[in-house]
Amino acid sequence: MTLTYEQLQQMPKVELHLHLDGSILPATLIELASQQNMSLPTTDVSQLLSYMIVPAQCEDLNQYLSTFDFVLPFTQTANALERIAYEVVQQCAEQNVRYVEVRFAPQLHVNKGLTVADTYRHVIAGLQRGEQQFNVVARCIGICLRGHSAEHNMEVVEEAAAFINKGLVAVDLAGAEAMYPPMLYRDIFDKAQHLNLPITIHAGEAGGAQNVDVSVHELGATRIGHGVRIQEDSNIFNDINNLQIPLEFCPISNLQTKAIESWEKYPLVHYLNSGIIVTVNTDNLTVSNTNLTKELWTLQHKLSLSLEQLLQLQYNATHAVFLEQSLKVAFIEKMEEELKCWKAKFGH
Repeated sequence: MTLTYEQLQQMPKVELHLHLDGSILPATLIELASQQNMSLPTTDVSQLLSYMIVPAQCEDLNQYLSTFDFVLPFTQTANALERIAYEVVQQCAEQNVRYVEVRFAPQLHVNKGLTVADTYRHVIAGLQRGEQQFNVVARCIGICLRGHSAEHNMEVVEEAAAFINKGLVAVDLAGAEAMYPPMLYRDIFDKAQHLNLPITIHAGEAGGAQNVDVSVHELGATRIGHGVRIQEDSNIFNDINNLQIPLEFCPISNLQTKAIESWEKYPLVHYLNSGIIVTVNTDNLTVSNTNLTKELWTLQHKLSLSLEQLLQLQYNATHAVFLEQSLKVAFIEKMEEELKCWKAKFGH
């Protein structure tokens, strides 16, 4: 059976991989620029989107990442961070997302005097306001960046420890994967493990399966951002399967960054059928011009996903959340009950 967009929109969902600065609403950027007396190339929303959305003929991950540079000057204040965090939760609620982990790189937001701790505090405040208003469980993940100094990345990890289970649930490594292999960051993530911080690493996107292997076995990742390329090495593929490491697939983004050449080669069904814990996420709501309903709807049409496969993706994500253990069991029970009700309503 083929589900309509509206039926998929009503499906309860979990979003594990969403970047804060890639999900800013253009109207908000216009207001932030006005409040901060900063100029934009245009104040027409539709024209502004051309600067915020990845170009149709995106060449690779590095070109994709360049779209973030455009919005960063406007996200250097407490007010800006709280607002965009709050609005991300609002956008998720519109797609019936029940739980979201919003990731961001604190060091990108300290250019006007905020500290790393300040950025965590204000993003968490915005997420918590959104959680209360929209009934979406919202947590954040602190990102270390490839190409940043060891000192800066270490500060991101050390400051994260103060917020663990107080709105923050994990740390991450992101950026130009092909240029900066994960082994360069072993010391940073040794520290994260010492501080008992859960770890997810962007790997197997612009780099090969070996990066996933290193991320899990050397950096301590218990989830992998993307990971679409593990099929390039059968030993690593089997290892990730045996360890049951969840993968945070972002289908539309994966095609845009050329992590995968075409929908025909997108390995999601193969991975699911093999027992790999695949989850589906948006990566960046604005940059990729997407939302979680659109991702699932696209997969249904491009890969002929069945109702059971669509449900499996949500079960996988529900069990993969980094939510603190005291809340996780109750969340899983609630989510599974909601999915059961949705299936009863639409699964005929």
